[in-house]
Amino acid sequence: MANRIQTAAVLGAGVMGTGIAAHLAGAGVRTYLLDIVPPNLDDKDKANPKARNKFALEAIQKALKSKPATFFDPDVARLVTPGNFEDHLGKLKECDLVIEAIVENLDIKRSLFAKVAANVGPNTLIASNTSGLSIAGMTQGLPEDVQKRFLVMHFFNPVRYMHLLEIIPGPKADPARVEQATKIGEFLGKGVVYGKDTPNFIANRIGTYGLMKTVQLMGQDGLTIEEVDKIVGEPMGRPKSAAFQTADIVGLDTFLHVVQNCYDSLTTDEERDVFKIPAWIAALKQKGNLGRKTGAGFYKKVGEEIHVLDVASGEYRAQNKVRYDSLGSVKNIEDGKEKLKTLVSFDDKAGLFAWKALAHTLIYAAKRLGEISDDIVEIDRAMRWGFNWSMGPFEAWDAVGVEWSLERMKKEGLKVPAWVEEMVKSGRKSFYEGSAADQTQWEVKAKKSQAIKKDPRNISLAALKANKKNIVEENLGASLVDLGDGVLCLEAHTKLNTIDDDVTKMLWRAVQVAEDKFEALVIGNDGEHFGAGANLMLIYMGAQQQEWKMIGDAISQLQGSLQGLRYAKVPVVAAPFQYTFGGCAEIAMAADACQAHAETYIGLVEVGAGLIPAGGGCLRMVERWTGDAQQVDGVDLLQFIGQGSLNIAMAKVATGAEEGKRLRYLAPTDGISLNRSHLLYEAKQRALGMARSGYRPPMPRVIKAAGLDAAKTISMRIWGMVEGGYASAHDAVIAKKVLHILCGGNVAPGAELSEQHYLDLEREAFLSLLGEEKTLARIQSLLMNNKPLRN
Repeated sequence: MANRIQTAAVLGAGVMGTGIAAHLAGAGVRTYLLDIVPPNLDDKDKANPKARNKFALEAIQKALKSKPATFFDPDVARLVTPGNFEDHLGKLKECDLVIEAIVENLDIKRSLFAKVAANVGPNTLIASNTSGLSIAGMTQGLPEDVQKRFLVMHFFNPVRYMHLLEIIPGPKADPARVEQATKIGEFLGKGVVYGKDTPNFIANRIGTYGLMKTVQLMGQDGLTIEEVDKIVGEPMGRPKSAAFQTADIVGLDTFLHVVQNCYDSLTTDEERDVFKIPAWIAALKQKGNLGRKTGAGFYKKVGEEIHVLDVASGEYRAQNKVRYDSLGSVKNIEDGKEKLKTLVSFDDKAGLFAWKALAHTLIYAAKRLGEISDDIVEIDRAMRWGFNWSMGPFEAWDAVGVEWSLERMKKEGLKVPAWVEEMVKSGRKSFYEGSAADQTQWEVKAKKSQAIKKDPRNISLAALKANKKNIVEENLGASLVDLGDGVLCLEAHTKLNTIDDDVTKMLWRAVQVAEDKFEALVIGNDGEHFGAGANLMLIYMGAQQQEWKMIGDAISQLQGSLQGLRYAKVPVVAAPFQYTFGGCAEIAMAADACQAHAETYIGLVEVGAGLIPAGGGCLRMVERWTGDAQQVDGVDLLQFIGQGSLNIAMAKVATGAEEGKRLRYLAPTDGISLNRSHLLYEAKQRALGMARSGYRPPMPRVIKAAGLDAAKTISMRIWGMVEGGYASAHDAVIAKKVLHILCGGNVAPGAELSEQHYLDLEREAFLSLLGEEKTLARIQSLLMNNKPLRN
């Protein structure tokens, strides 16, 4: 029984089915995407394979054009073979995994599964992506051996980007098959939680309740839609889209289907009426106002403005400014737990509403324990991974204080489940206790603390640092952490992991310490992003004070540190993920190798701030775009330099690691990890593999320059863009400096230059641009408004 799969089939070419097929293909799995034969085909098309496979073919083409991208790499679409249920169910015999993702209709699913059972191989794992239909109902009448390998694998949309995978075992499911599904899910990069065969499982049950309770409370408290979204979004540790914007993104038809399924199925739920769809929301659906996909839902774009639905009139109007003391007070609190605790302690309208919405959701989640899951950790993970909450309900309860909240709930007449009060009476004051290294949860059935199971492939730097012996060295901006097995990790922990003097110093120290005491060095962190580049505020302040020598020295130190990484005597592996911008991209590019997360958005973005890459980014682009051509005498380097210059001049950011390779921010040999939780582990294994297989540092390169004439030729294109209105005069100033660096400066074609020559050109251009008023205006716009300025 293989945990990794070679061939799979997805039945249903809707949004979810296509997303699952694209994700499987991105993991290298050959996948059949099947759907019905279009009804009422003309006689001439009844024997035409393209016509019969129309729905699957069109779904693949639509996915290739979608934004954000459905596929990791458009090229892997070749792994998805379109087909239909009438002609190609025989292909299921080839498949290790079959996932059904058709319409949520029990009778239709039963009919299809009967056909699937007759066509699959004896070892094929069979799964449904249903969002809430009963497994017992879907498997009724299926052979016993099929029921043993049947379960739900509930992906979340969009499949590529949502981490959660809910696995729901069928009533007769073989535990070995559940384990197999788990391994497959982890291989696909998903965070797996186990739920029970109840309507809408875990995340949709709690999340839907939370949103519908918010709607109910809004009516009771007389708040507007825009007020509610300002309260229940980021201030409460939820996504910025909050409640109503999230519904618009998901689509009201999809969301209301889930709500209706709850209302119809949860006949014994004590809060069933919360799921009753209000008339004013039902009216939106009847009008076809289904959210962003139809142009209007709870919000509507009118010209350049986003208007909001007025519940009383049913018409759209301009949004009102939302100002409350509580929201203002928590705006600059960075710690999510402290922010939530502060917000719900306020007694203004926003604070009271936040408390009510939170309290009801906490109690509802606590009441569902044992029904939807036996484990508070599973519920918390489901809400973090499936709804992008920063804290699950029990983590949030701990954040505001369990004892304090219980007392307040009782005063307000809210009924808390007995097990929560029993926990507190036992002397335990929170659902979670201990450090990241030895955290325990409250186990309700056993009525005692229980260690949280750990995945050995999930390296947590926070857990390692809980034991001070693992901290080799640290300063305010970065730490050196012992990962074990002879591997050192450099971790930045500034805001957004930006580069400042402390990080630069630790880059230098990391090489020294690794060469002295370790076999290899990994660069990575536990944060939300690998790093957002240099600290622009420090650069701006230095320029304002005309501290040119200080800035020049800082650039030289960063360049020296990154060259130290490049030529270290031990292998250096970077583990980039999410934002990997500017100087942080230069760190990744300086390493011997990268083990990048699939969702790595990497780019040299300095032009947006009116600057150029000065930590070796221009040098690396020259190396990577002209590398092969450098070995051939007489080759015109112009075309290669042109491609590299576009990356920098247009501040191109890869939409994922695969595109990062095409843009050559990542090397063709760099690894890609689908599972973010395993990224540091896999980077560590890569570093050890290099260290223990005869690693030798690279030799410094001598680079043949494209020369001044190449720079002049490409500059003509820049002039054309300015004349055509596609670029500003200041864009042209920056672009010409980029070309000056990439072509080697004022030298003849083929001149042999050192790496330091290019680094000197980078530093000179960076300092020159900092003296430009328009560059300072661009930096100021980014710092003050978080928006790029075109000037």
